[in-house]
Amino acid sequence: MQVLLTIPFGVTLQILVFLMLRRVLRMQAKAAALIVALASIALYVPYAILDWPGADVLALHLAIYLVAAYALGLITGYRDASAAGEAKFHWAPTLIIAFFVVLVLFDSVLVVVATRGLPEPVARVLLPQTQNQRDISSAFPGVVDKNFQKKEALYNDYLKQAQHQQARGWLVQKGWLTPVRVGQPAQFQVTVNDRTGAGVQGALVQGSFLRPADTRLDQRFELAESSPGVYQGELVMPAPGDWDLVLEIRKGDELHEVRAKTAVAE
Repeated sequence: MQVLLTIPFGVTLQILVFLMLRRVLRMQAKAAALIVALASIALYVPYAILDWPGADVLALHLAIYLVAAYALGLITGYRDASAAGEAKFHWAPTLIIAFFVVLVLFDSVLVVVATRGLPEPVARVLLPQTQNQRDISSAFPGVVDKNFQKKEALYNDYLKQAQHQQARGWLVQKGWLTPVRVGQPAQFQVTVNDRTGAGVQGALVQGSFLRPADTRLDQRFELAESSPGVYQGELVMPAPGDWDLVLEIRKGDELHEVRAKTAVAE
């Protein structure tokens, strides 16, 4: 959704700068368009480096900004030539601009569908009907909970954490004490024992149930210690299906992380 904000803002700023160069400084269309294009690159690239959005997003912004500057110079230059009686229309530049306009519109539709899902009338036509008539979500905000290699430093930290965790030798058992169904309270329990079998007392046990298809449904929780090394809590799951569990157990400076999956019934 950030792309849908930065691109229109950047193009609007390009138009304002272009009009200022044309009307205030009386520059020719091609020269003004060139300055606008170079200024867009000079401003956006450092911003993207500081807040890296990904190579695909960077390329999308630069392509649209450059095409916008090219279109401004082409259209305004054609108007100036028409006023002077020297206009010569050629289909190639127009076709290039039309191609990128269609591309931007198509990509914008994909971004909206991915974050908010298909409109209900379209979803009824394209998506299959379920046996229980339960609504199907076509949105995919997504969750990547194991992307350790996104940055080398984070990946190295993860490897060190895994080594410390293995050497610690804690035994963690987790599960539901009662059947878990949508909208109904269910008891979730975690048992933590050290390498000698003694319960790990006074730990902070918390975690998240992550919905792979929709991060808006993620459930954060914290468990209370009911007996030495035994931690329990009552949770209510909002939707059926598969869930990813990320469990964190902290005792002083020690962190023990467990990942698992669970299923919630209708």
